[in-house]
This record gives sequence, structure tokens and C-alpha cells, in this order.
Amino acid sequence: MAFVENQKAKIYWDEQGQGEPVLLIIGLAYPSQMWYRTRPLLASRYRTLALDNRGIGQSDVPPAPYPIALMASDAAAVLDAAGIESAHVFGVSMGGMIAQELALQYPARVRSLILGCTAAGGPTAVRAEQEAIQMLMRREKMSPEQAAEASVPFIYDPATPRERIDEDIAVRRPWFPSPAGYAAQLQGILGWEAYSRLGQIAAPTLVIHGESDRLVPPGNAKLIAERIPGAKLVIIPHASHLFLTDQTEVSHHAILQFLNERAGSAGSDAGSEKEKVSC
Repeated sequence: MAFVENQKAKIYWDEQGQGEPVLLIIGLAYPSQMWYRTRPLLASRYRTLALDNRGIGQSDVPPAPYPIALMASDAAAVLDAAGIESAHVFGVSMGGMIAQELALQYPARVRSLILGCTAAGGPTAVRAEQEAIQMLMRREKMSPEQAAEASVPFIYDPATPRERIDEDIAVRRPWFPSPAGYAAQLQGILGWEAYSRLGQIAAPTLVIHGESDRLVPPGNAKLIAERIPGAKLVIIPHASHLFLTDQTEVSHHAILQFLNERAGSAGSDAGSEKEKVSC
């Protein structure tokens, strides 16, 4: 475990594995521990680095707001602290927004880009249904347990076994966000836009999204993939926002295939990429 100071905040990060570096950036109000389903697989082949975004986990909770560009600078500071000039970058949800901004502000630092269950902001973004938006806005008035339960219909596919959902909540429970940290991250999301700039991203990009995502509708993935030159799009059936929980094996196949090809070490387990992956 380690910490790096960046712009008035102490940011927690750690690393696991060896090989080409992969930087993992998690989403709104989630700690880096939530990579627990995917990180062991990646760490068996790659040097993985994960950080707690400012406002969550073991990182500081400085005064709001936290612009996405500021959190991207936190991610760049982690690469500096690890002595890494460039890395493959995998961001989900808000972490996908941070990853987009990292690729735009620090293009030389991004070898390839995986954007999971995310959007590009701005007026073109496909908005969540009103019920999902209201859930996000009301979370500050809920207890952490209530907030976690309220989000379930919007972030998990209806077919996902409850025990898998409970496993996720158990991992998050020690690191539920403070109201201040949650609000500051949410402000950063609401004030951010990258859609108009996506054509500037030159890094090889995989856009991956669950077909039944009610929080960040999959139309956003299609918009991003159309704007980033050469981007590959994978839409996963029977998966919602937390596609890594809903369809772990299918998600891992698509992610490893992309990374292995970018790293020049495609294995025999990598099949052909498709726009829609069947389960």
C-alpha cells in the first residue's frame, strides 16, 4: 500500500502482479476493493495499479467539488508515484469518465483504453430514467445500507443471483462513502463533458457496456465508440451497470482479449471480438 499527495489530497493506491502496467479506476462512491472479481485475473498477467479516488476509501476527503479533470490528475500522480510513464487504463462508470479525461489531458500516458459502463457527458448523453436519477439525488438522505439497497435495481441485471449482489455489498461495506465525499464526486460528474473532444483520443479503445444498464444506458457506449477513432464496442447481454458481477466470465474474456492484443501477447483463449457477446 502507498499514498501520493496531489493537489491538496492524499491519494491511496496499491499494485499487484507483474508485466505491462494496467491502471484501474473505479466509479462513483466505490472503493478500489471493488475490483476484487477482476483484479486477480489481470494481476496474473499484468502489473495492476488501483487507486481510491479522492473522497472514498483510504484517500482524503478534501472540500468539494472534485472535477473529473482533478481526479484524472490524481490518476496521473499515481502513475508518477509508481514510476510508470504509460499504462493501459481501465475505468468503469465515473472511472470511465476519469479515464477519458486522462487520455485527453495526458495522451502519452495511455497505452490503451477500456471504458466500461460510462458516458461522455454533455447534452448528447443518453440520460438515465428519472427513477434512477432520483435515486442518486436522494442517497445523501439515506443510510449507507439503504443507499446500497436502493441502487440494486438500477445496477444489476434482474437475473443476477442475490448472493453475488450481497458479495459486492459486503466488500463495499467497510468503505461506504461519507455524504461529503459522495456529493463532491457527483458534482464532478454533473459538471463534466468530453463528447466534443473524443475525436482527439488516439489510444486503442475498447468500449464495454451491459445491455440492461438502467443507470448509464448503453446508448452512451455507442455514442463513445462512434466518436473515438477505431474504437471497438462490446455490448453484453444479461448485464447491467455492474457487468463485471452480472457476467464476469464474458466480461473477462472481452477485456483480456483486448489487453492481450494491445500488449502483443494474445493467448489462445482470445476469440474474435463481436459487437454483442452471447452468454
